[in-house]
Amino acid sequence: MKFKDYFSTQSAGYAQFRPHYPRELYDFLFSHVPAKNVAWDVATGNGQVAIMLATQFNRIIATDASENQIKHAIVHPRITYLVSTAENSGIPDDYAELITVGQALHWLNLEPFFEEVKRVGRKGALFAAWGYRIHTISERIDIITRRFDEQLVGPYWPAERKLVDEGYANIRFPFPLINAPAFHLRWKWNMHELLGYLNTWSSTQRYIQDKGHNPVDLIEKDLLKAWGNPEEEREIVWPIFFKAGYL
Repeated sequence: MKFKDYFSTQSAGYAQFRPHYPRELYDFLFSHVPAKNVAWDVATGNGQVAIMLATQFNRIIATDASENQIKHAIVHPRITYLVSTAENSGIPDDYAELITVGQALHWLNLEPFFEEVKRVGRKGALFAAWGYRIHTISERIDIITRRFDEQLVGPYWPAERKLVDEGYANIRFPFPLINAPAFHLRWKWNMHELLGYLNTWSSTQRYIQDKGHNPVDLIEKDLLKAWGNPEEEREIVWPIFFKAGYL
């Protein structure tokens, strides 16, 4: 099955400039999975979720359809990386107690993927998918980055991005969801790191392919005025939306 590859070209930047999810999110997952033998991390990217699952699970199968993403993934003795689509993973039947998808469910072909989840997951396994919306830093900076998101690269977001804006509210999950607390992703970056992060956006890369220049360069001057010392770190907050349920 073909997949829409929006991230292979910036795999190195993706590994360097993507924020990590809060420990509270993982603690919630671990508390809802009594047996911790095998976990499947779907669309693993650089393996940032897989490496956290490895702190509790005996084995993690981490899959991604992008070979280049897998090449940049974090190596760990309990993680097996596979280049495969989410809809046809190649993982054995009735295998995993936990299946996770971090900031990627919207890219998948949902109906066949959920069938694959039912096949790979053991009875009573937990499925969890989450993502995050646009970040906030300060009022002055947020005006610039929101203009970048909505106006500059907005037309270049793939249609699937709408599912993120909706917090997965309109995705029909094939199993009952459980209640989960509100999570927030908090990270400290300087201005250069924020610019690096903006470069990892699929919309940024599609803009570059179309226009031949980088839209991040167009906001750097204004961002510097709003930021001040570009080496100074500022807290960045992303609201997380989280969906989980038992198979």
